[in-house]
Amino acid sequence: MSKVLVVEDSVAQQQMISDLLKNSGLKVTVANNGVEALEKIQHATPDIVVLDIVMPQMNGYEVCRRLKADPKTEHVPVVMCSSKGEEFDRYWGMKQGADAYIAKPFQPTELIGTVKQLLRG
Repeated sequence: MSKVLVVEDSVAQQQMISDLLKNSGLKVTVANNGVEALEKIQHATPDIVVLDIVMPQMNGYEVCRRLKADPKTEHVPVVMCSSKGEEFDRYWGMKQGADAYIAKPFQPTELIGTVKQLLRG
């Protein structure tokens, strides 16, 4: 079973995303901010990360840069999932190393399809 780390500071969004992924057969762990996410990843590397951008302590762009700069985690796919939906936000997310970018609000099938596709490689 593939492991997903959902990094999201909004409890409601975190719950919704987690439920969608669990219901599609994935094992989900959560982090409330970027610092907590990096700590969890050091202990147990997930198969994929679903990452919000606007969070306290450390934003998603910084988390993504750090994951992609570390040889231990550079191969882990990152899906940025943010309410920042402008074309520049998408461009900047991909420049930080994100493998996919989904703007909120999104269709459940878009999130699940993107995650499953990246897990397949």
